[in-house]
Amino acid sequence: MILGKRPDIERFLSKPDAGIRAALIYGRDLGVVRDRGHQLAAKIARDPDDPFDVAQLTDGDLDNDAARLEGELSAQSLMGGRRLVRLRFGTEKSSLDKLAAEALTRHAAGALNPDAFLLIEAGALGRDSALRKAAEKAPGAATIPCYEDEPGDVARQVREALAKDNLSLNAEALAVFVARMPKERGVARQEIERLALFLGPGSGVVATAADLEPFLGVEPEASLSDAAVDAFGGRIGDAQAGLRRAAQEGEGGPAAVRAMGMHLGRLRRTLTLAKSGAGLQEAAKASGVFWKQEREFLRQARSWTLDELDRIQPEILNADRLCKTAGSPDQLIAERLALAVAGRARRLGL
Repeated sequence: MILGKRPDIERFLSKPDAGIRAALIYGRDLGVVRDRGHQLAAKIARDPDDPFDVAQLTDGDLDNDAARLEGELSAQSLMGGRRLVRLRFGTEKSSLDKLAAEALTRHAAGALNPDAFLLIEAGALGRDSALRKAAEKAPGAATIPCYEDEPGDVARQVREALAKDNLSLNAEALAVFVARMPKERGVARQEIERLALFLGPGSGVVATAADLEPFLGVEPEASLSDAAVDAFGGRIGDAQAGLRRAAQEGEGGPAAVRAMGMHLGRLRRTLTLAKSGAGLQEAAKASGVFWKQEREFLRQARSWTLDELDRIQPEILNADRLCKTAGSPDQLIAERLALAVAGRARRLGL
């Protein structure tokens, strides 16, 4: 059983179906996965931290002992409650993926302890994952894919969390804050807590967008733009530092690769206009170069050529494709791309 709609997910998490013996909760946003896992665990076990009724496993436990998962699922509760076996699964090993899939299939069919419940919390599982296929196919299992929160969901979380400290944001401030929120729920929750401390818990403040300026600081998009400028300027260390700073602010590898692609596009347009007779500074302004970056951009435009841009563009396109592949290390891909671009820039004398 696949639960893809929010109302169905919330219904199941608040009151799990009696005929369901296993649940797979997975997705790229581990904050959402963990939240839903905690919510479901609290409904299955009287005390999710009780070591007598609850077994906490990781994929490392499976790697060390292949029979461990089925052994825990076969065991009876020592305290008379419903037994919960909770597996946190973060490996990409196909052997462990298959092992977990086989255990889920047997347990969902009632072959082990039928009164036990198997809860698996996993990262982004591709369509070829044996575990994901098994959970989607088994009648006695529920599969809950987790996606990034929509802006409306984030806004609700912000309002509810701040209200507990007698704080709120006006409409403009809420829109600004939501737009800047990190995409991973666990990190986003920390940002809301920091905002509450910044505004003063219990103060009754209704903050405006202007009130948030000292708290929000630099736009993550600015960090990505600076990283792209540094990469094409041959500054490897600065480029990678900018990418990591942007990642901490919630911008992942795909956005970083896109920023480098946009910078290449501005360089290409500028050089094309200059080739047609326009002045270099005039061409840069026509390409949308921000005035604070104009001096550095012109320095780069004097060294990069259209031929060199043609040579680096396939690497950007390939990095963009790889970043969109499920389970890919997109941050590492972006940093490697920045290294390649900066290395090419240095060979051009930048």
